[in-house]
Amino acid sequence: MKRMFLSSSFYDASHFLKDFVGENIEGKIVTFIPTASIVEEAVHYVVSAKTAFEELGMIVEILDISKADKFEAEKILRKNDFIYVSGGNTFFLLQELKRSEIDQLIIEQVSSGKLYIGESAGSIIMAPDIEYVKYIDEMSKAPQLESTMGLNLISSYPVPHYGHEFFSSMIDEVITNYNNKVPLTPISNSQVILVRDDDIKVI
Repeated sequence: MKRMFLSSSFYDASHFLKDFVGENIEGKIVTFIPTASIVEEAVHYVVSAKTAFEELGMIVEILDISKADKFEAEKILRKNDFIYVSGGNTFFLLQELKRSEIDQLIIEQVSSGKLYIGESAGSIIMAPDIEYVKYIDEMSKAPQLESTMGLNLISSYPVPHYGHEFFSSMIDEVITNYNNKVPLTPISNSQVILVRDDDIKVI
């Protein structure tokens, strides 16, 4: 079963995780991918997410796919229990996923039932295409990205940070320009998109 926990702010929504997983998560190891954040100035959300996992009793193993050896990255992803991908610049994240070919491994593992946890950019990349977030993220930070096609594991297009004052005007641009083109799913920082196969709901 395909299972995804797609958030705007993992720290603010982390209390939903245990019930969604449906089993004891203490001691579980999460592959923690902060790659989207390394081209951003603000990285507080990465620290907060790591804290949230530790408060849940989970073990964090950090993997920056922009620097890791492909074979070592694959080994880590295969052995660990969960995959978490942080927020940051969605275009840079997709560029690095495609460059390293880790995108295909994540698609394979999630399709086979490994739990995927996304935050902001990490949630957006699951959409069929990420072009719609060009009003939020700078495309120029991913100069080698040849296609904005996402991992396409969900049919909807997450719009994180809905209702957040800082992102308000940018999100308005996304909704104005794409609401009639693709199925947008806005979520606030306290909400999460729960995916079980083709069943998608927001709580």
